[in-house]
Amino acid sequence: MRILLVEDDRRQAEFIRRGLEQEGGCIDHAADGDHGFSLALSAPYDIFIFDLMLPGKDGISLIHDIRAKGITTPILVLSARNSVDDRVQGLRAGGDDYLVKPFAFSELVARLDALHRRATGLAEPARLYLADLHMDLQRHKVCRGKATIDLQPKEYVLLEYLMRNTGRVVSKTMIMEHVWDYNFDPQTNVVEARISRLREKVDRPFEPHLIHTVRGVGYVLENRS
Repeated sequence: MRILLVEDDRRQAEFIRRGLEQEGGCIDHAADGDHGFSLALSAPYDIFIFDLMLPGKDGISLIHDIRAKGITTPILVLSARNSVDDRVQGLRAGGDDYLVKPFAFSELVARLDALHRRATGLAEPARLYLADLHMDLQRHKVCRGKATIDLQPKEYVLLEYLMRNTGRVVSKTMIMEHVWDYNFDPQTNVVEARISRLREKVDRPFEPHLIHTVRGVGYVLENRS
């Protein structure tokens, strides 16, 4: 998921950013409402996480202004304000969920997953399959036949993205936007390097090979046997 986090507490923001990146998320951060509004308009996101007490444009105004622009991205309000009136105000402004600080990180992840499922209208699968390649999304486990494949976090996220788009060609830009972030140098070879490492683990020891290069376009995961 690509997430915009607007939070002025830098320690809190760094804690959330690191935790969500370990879960496979791609996080952009703004420390004030004005910057957050600018980022929200600049690129598509899967979910917004907004604090309410922000410098510049406050959280309620930020939500109002984003909804006024016709942006329907799910919004999770994350705030130390815990009264019923505060929660009602956040939801009526256009927020989709409200989580009070301090919070358990596992609950934050569960709420984000639920918001994303509702927004996409799809039930989250427990597993992804292609030929003898299996990915257990709940256990973060990947197998090829009976062999368990050990992947680094970014390799896992890259493979998950490919598997969720099985049979569809995805460009280098699409991969960078979903697996890394928009600030990567477009001339970098990070995508090619990760694809190569992924092939060494997922494809080279096995048949059939599943990761294919579409020259001049991108990559596709499919069984061509």
